[in-house]
Amino acid sequence: MGRMFGTDGIRGVANEPPMTAETALDIGRAAAHVCARRDGRRRIVIGKDTRVSGYMLETAITAGICSMGADVLLVGPMPTPGIAFITRSMRADAGIVISASHNPYQDNGIKIFSRDGYKLPDSEEDRIEGLITSGEIRNIRPSAEEIGKVRRINDADGRYIVFCKDTFPEDLSIEGMKIVLDCANGATYRIAPTIFEELGARVTALHCEPNGININDRCGSQHTEDLSAAVREQGAEIGLAFDGDGDRLIAIDENGREITGDHILAVCGKMFKERGLLKSNLVVSTVMSNFGFLIALRELGIDHAAAKVGDRYVLEMMQEKGAVLGGEASGHIIFLNHHTTGDGLISALQLIAAMKLYGKPLSELSRLVAMSPQKIINVDVKSKPPLEDLPVLQEIVRTAEAELGARGRVLIRYSGTQAMCRVMVEGPTEEITDRLARGLAAAVTEAIG
Repeated sequence: MGRMFGTDGIRGVANEPPMTAETALDIGRAAAHVCARRDGRRRIVIGKDTRVSGYMLETAITAGICSMGADVLLVGPMPTPGIAFITRSMRADAGIVISASHNPYQDNGIKIFSRDGYKLPDSEEDRIEGLITSGEIRNIRPSAEEIGKVRRINDADGRYIVFCKDTFPEDLSIEGMKIVLDCANGATYRIAPTIFEELGARVTALHCEPNGININDRCGSQHTEDLSAAVREQGAEIGLAFDGDGDRLIAIDENGREITGDHILAVCGKMFKERGLLKSNLVVSTVMSNFGFLIALRELGIDHAAAKVGDRYVLEMMQEKGAVLGGEASGHIIFLNHHTTGDGLISALQLIAAMKLYGKPLSELSRLVAMSPQKIINVDVKSKPPLEDLPVLQEIVRTAEAELGARGRVLIRYSGTQAMCRVMVEGPTEEITDRLARGLAAAVTEAIG
């Protein structure tokens, strides 16, 4: 078995290893053992998105935690950042999220937050994994008198809604603003409409009827076609698309154009800088950020640092360099002055705050970033050998880079959560970018597809 924990917890197809009820029970047991370090009754929060497999995994993890003498606090369907907030707010020992984020319903995942609302460090994930793979966890059993209990936190939604609303500047208002939401039939389906309606917006909500198998299905941050059409039809000022677990945001401007995480970072970076909130005068993104984004930051006089792909690495670099704003082009934005993890709802509120602060439509604000032509092709792979060990691919990469020169770049990397290799090319024209990306993708397919 390879390492269970990837860049964002444990992922897999539901009911297939490692995403089985048996493994989930062991994860609950090991997490309860590793995360509980204080005297007195220990508590772990469990939340999930809307996948049908969430019931199975929630029940198994709950049983595992209780069997280790810790209590479980169930919050039901709730965005991942909401579970992080509740964990910290309730002073629980840990928070466990059952979600595969933007993946289809057949997948699921488990990730763990520590008591301070940050994702569990690698060292503690390694301890959990070691307890499971060695079988040691099965030899650790409290007495019958110590078995834990379960209770539901009925006001968890309300607590998180208030938390999110409080991040919107008090001197600004969205009263009467026309907003269209796409909740991806996921974890934001109850919370997102409530937040914006309570702030006074006129809200139309799409894809808010989860049935266990329609999460992320041609909707949400990965598929904004419905949202774009609705924004244009209704004359809305903005559309907001969340992914299945609500930690990502992709926006739509009033003309129906998609606004990526790079745009959101640039717009919010400008606002933070001008309001004196941009600590260290720095924005952190990943190596996947567009050239145009880097140019925009330079023109704004904002420093930039690039982390490896994955919000975990963005957060690590933000903490290391003292930044409060960072994120990914995919829409995973971290506002460390508000929350410990990426939050699609807080990202939306901050983006709207910029619109209100400057009194400009989103289309005009987003012109800060002139995106370079970019082509990303995801290639399914059978294995993940080091890319530098594939000589034919490396030769094609060198040829592509020679053609691009200083006008573009090539980035090839494996997905941290799927059996997939991502090929990205940025270049001076659509034709060149597309041609080179297709050639590189074909080479990856030939080598390991």
